[in-house]
Amino acid sequence: MIEITGVTAFEDNYIWMVKNPASSQVVAVDPGDETPVLSWLEQQDCNLSAILITHHHYDHVGGIAELREAYPDIEVYGPANESIRGVTHPLEEGDRPRIAGLNANLQVLEVPGHTQGHIAYFGEGALFCGDTLFTAGCGRVFSGTFEQLSDSLQRIAALPGDTSIYCAHEYTLANLGFAAWVEPENPELAIRIKRAREKRQAGIPTVPSDLAEELMTNPFMRTSVQSVVKAAEQASGLTLSSRREVFTALRRWKDTEYD
Repeated sequence: MIEITGVTAFEDNYIWMVKNPASSQVVAVDPGDETPVLSWLEQQDCNLSAILITHHHYDHVGGIAELREAYPDIEVYGPANESIRGVTHPLEEGDRPRIAGLNANLQVLEVPGHTQGHIAYFGEGALFCGDTLFTAGCGRVFSGTFEQLSDSLQRIAALPGDTSIYCAHEYTLANLGFAAWVEPENPELAIRIKRAREKRQAGIPTVPSDLAEELMTNPFMRTSVQSVVKAAEQASGLTLSSRREVFTALRRWKDTEYD
């Protein structure tokens, strides 16, 4: 069992603090900024035992050096296929690291696309997915490919429906706006938009979501649904014959006309 708390950073980042409830040891996921992490640890009277990194972008790794200065013995886990200064334990597909200070069984999934070497951590009913899957959306394609990101999302789609999705940004309302472009008649989407607006107006995070909700409302997870295929074809002017092609059309549509 683990306890998970979101610490906000920058404008819209979440740094996930994962705690063993039987101890004061905490693991930080994607600490792009050390300041909110150190403040939270002090407030909670906890100690940092390890860091988990999903990919190399600065808003996910920027706090590593300073956190290692404050806690010289911590272990830093990250993707083996990306060059990240400070990583002590490079991880690949299928690894099940024994994470210092955390009594949890987490499995490493390689989920490239946003970046070439992006990984996620799955276990204990949670998925720490960085910028691969967002609530109601997905990451842009940078050093990976559209095909990789499409495949990574379909891999995530095969996980249990009650998996909690701990992505790294509060992008839900913006992503839902694009989802409404794609599927304006989706009743589940209308319900989710209303609920998300109410949460944000009350200052409540919309993250985590659960995978079942993503499969009903996130267009990037619904690339075989006919309404999504039709919208992607209309936007692209192409006949699309595979999930990869539908995903690519959706992502390019969002990149060029919505974001």
